[in-house]
Amino acid sequence: MSTATTDRIPTDKECIDLLWDAGCKKRVVVHCATVRAVAEAMASGIPQADMKTVIAGALLHDIGRSKDHSIMHACIGAKIVEDHKLSPVLVDIVRKHTGAGLDETDVAEMGLPPGDYMPATLEEKIVAHADNLVSDNRVVTHRHSVDKLMAKGADRGALRIELLHQELSKLYGEDLDCMVDVVGEYPKLKHVKP
Repeated sequence: MSTATTDRIPTDKECIDLLWDAGCKKRVVVHCATVRAVAEAMASGIPQADMKTVIAGALLHDIGRSKDHSIMHACIGAKIVEDHKLSPVLVDIVRKHTGAGLDETDVAEMGLPPGDYMPATLEEKIVAHADNLVSDNRVVTHRHSVDKLMAKGADRGALRIELLHQELSKLYGEDLDCMVDVVGEYPKLKHVKP
């Protein structure tokens, strides 16, 4: 494989086309576009983030939902992105986007294939947390995701979201719950139509 192929970061339109071509329903495409709006706004306040990577990662994070809506969608999506010969950076973003990551205990309990599911790079963290700030197509505060996990008894996952929220809020310079006001509860979306 040539470097140009493996490092490829697709454009917004190419990402949306990939979602439709993979078989994603409109609801998933709208969700991904909403996460994109939040991730872009977050990254715009964190200059060290690579904006192109954040945007493509946010748009593609749920591509695996074209095949499965369980926790396996992250693994499936990572494989789809890899099969399209896109940058390994995007493969990792898609695999690691659930909650604030999944530790070894989570991976074993959920029956996921062995692997690294913890966001480590700034771009991985931004996409994962932007997803935590979106419920369906509505921008919410991080408490929405924290409370949802607490209700399921997933206290470790809830704590990871809380810590990720604090880490990224510090880098952003403001509590990221402000995203509801920055982009709006239902942001204007780009490139959603097939």
